Amino acid sequence: MNTPTKLAGFALVLAVALGGAAGIGHAVGPIGAPAPARMHHGTAASGAGHGDHTTDSNTATEETPGGLMVTQHGYTLEAATDTLTAGQPQTLSFVVRGPDGKPVTDYTATHEKDLHLIVVRRDLASFQHLHPTRDAAGTWSIPLTLPSAGEYRMFTDFAPAGGQGLTLGTDLFAAGEFTPQPLPAPVASVETDGYSVNLEGRLEAGKTSRLTLTVSKDGKPVTDLQPYLAAYGHLVALRAGDLAYLHVHPDGMPGDGRTPAGPGITFYATVPSAGDYRLFLDFKHGDTVHTAAFTAHAEPGTGPAEAGDEHGGHDGHQH
Repeated sequence: MNTPTKLAGFALVLAVALGGAAGIGHAVGPIGAPAPARMHHGTAASGAGHGDHTTDSNTATEETPGGLMVTQHGYTLEAATDTLTAGQPQTLSFVVRGPDGKPVTDYTATHEKDLHLIVVRRDLASFQHLHPTRDAAGTWSIPLTLPSAGEYRMFTDFAPAGGQGLTLGTDLFAAGEFTPQPLPAPVASVETDGYSVNLEGRLEAGKTSRLTLTVSKDGKPVTDLQPYLAAYGHLVALRAGDLAYLHVHPDGMPGDGRTPAGPGITFYATVPSAGDYRLFLDFKHGDTVHTAAFTAHAEPGTGPAEAGDEHGGHDGHQH
């Protein structure tokens, strides 16, 4: 099967914080101003990658994005099989081998989990955020259904005990007739499971940009989002074309006395190159996790990245 995209290396940095202000979303475009300081580079942004390092004039570093390599820093992702049957539940099993060649059995939990598994179809038409279980020997397993034929990418987002956070990736295949879907155009609002999620903000390469996602249901703001993995919202960002990966989380946490339970979730994003990105927001309400997907286009930067405190005043967590 021919992959519809060609991997190309580039640097991706995306930092995130949770904002308390609610607002009505607008189209991704000329809306909002960049935050006044550059965000901190998290461990996921410096994760796995391959290919040539591309440098934009506004790029602060030449870090390789996560998820493009099967091996990095001595750690290797090894799937038991790379071929599954579309539309049928099957068990996906894999190990992460350490520098000694043995399966890793000791991890540092990030957002309540030792490992986060993301599976996307390469045209970004399908997305799953999963949490497999690990046996004593270090083998991870989870039931997985690839919804249709095509080529998929699986990402393992984890931190080995005593080590830095890593994102390793490898391809999965589901045989059958496959028609790639075009990337949806940027829009102001999407519907998911009866919820409306509005996106307000603009991405600009090399600048710290503010994105606010506001959740409503039946025309009313949702102000009682439920904790999910120790947060009110989670964001996975993938660049269209090479699927460079970053998993980010909001600042603050439920019960800290300052983090509101909706309706607005604000992210401060720094992307170093122009182009299209697909953003997947997970949030929990009504005891169910829902996912809203947006396309955001980053315009070319108009100047150098803004300087300032590397945290930008926000302690965005990443894994």
